[in-house]
Amino acid sequence: MADTAAPGRGWPKIDKAWAATALTLVAVAVLDMPALWPTVEFAIGAIWHTLPFIAFAVLAVAYLKASGAETLLAKAFEGNEARMIVMAALLGGLSPFCSCEVIPFIAALLAVGAPLSAVMAFWLASPLMDPAMFLVTSGTLGWDFAMAKTVAAVGIGLLGGLGTMAFATSPVFRDPLREKPKVGGCCGVKKPFSGAPVWRFWTDDARRATFRDTGLENALFLLKWLTLAYVLEAVMIRYVPADWIAGVLGGTGVWPIILGAFVGAPAYLNGYAAVPLVDALLTQGMSQGAAMSFVIAGGVSCIPAAVAVWALVKPRVFAAYLGYAILGAVLAGAAWAAIA
Repeated sequence: MADTAAPGRGWPKIDKAWAATALTLVAVAVLDMPALWPTVEFAIGAIWHTLPFIAFAVLAVAYLKASGAETLLAKAFEGNEARMIVMAALLGGLSPFCSCEVIPFIAALLAVGAPLSAVMAFWLASPLMDPAMFLVTSGTLGWDFAMAKTVAAVGIGLLGGLGTMAFATSPVFRDPLREKPKVGGCCGVKKPFSGAPVWRFWTDDARRATFRDTGLENALFLLKWLTLAYVLEAVMIRYVPADWIAGVLGGTGVWPIILGAFVGAPAYLNGYAAVPLVDALLTQGMSQGAAMSFVIAGGVSCIPAAVAVWALVKPRVFAAYLGYAILGAVLAGAAWAAIA
């Protein structure tokens, strides 16, 4: 029997994203009550505008998970090293799988001797773009920006992969792993990316349950982060002086792009939450190049992505990973500034 005499219960777990949204609205209500409803109205309207993209993204990711399409990812690490790098960068920039799912897969590959160059390509590209993020980005920042970020994701993967292959014998990349990379992770994956896809997943009860659970999980994930982001966007547009943003991150030249990369690296909240924030910064005068460098550097260095790398490789390899992120962000920002 369960023990019913346990002493006092702990505090219920509060989601940080919802808590941050509530605290932001409380702060607005206390400091500027007339602005509360316009802030809420702005967030609701923005979510409604993005809802078709969210719905399609949620259904697409749930289908890919339920069908087991993730198993195709292993094919990126077959063949010669240059082919692996190209395939890893392409699949990393397009696959819909979170960092905690990637950790056990990458750990298993590294443990059996997969080249670090291909792993680096996948690591760099993976957190930058996926189907859901593409749809949210295109719905908020436009199709052109979303396509450019996708190209940049693949490009930075190639940059890191080919650079790592070229300097594989250098002290930076020699003996790159920590003591014992282990298969396992926060998603409880034991044998990651095994088996074959089952595209008609609805004939299997377990796969239907995966479709349902994945859809609900991703819908809640996107809703909570986008709600926070749109509330912060409304606050930013209302209270942050446009002249200040334009003066720091606006204008032409390489300096705003470099600054965008170095600001984006530590300031990133979440790949989805960053989209409305960048939209607000662009409204306030941020340059297109700085916006691109912000989302690239921040996406690669955000906590889930960075932890996946830090957990498996030595600090010098992790430093190279961050270096690729900054360099790739600046190059992507400069390229986007030239064509936008």
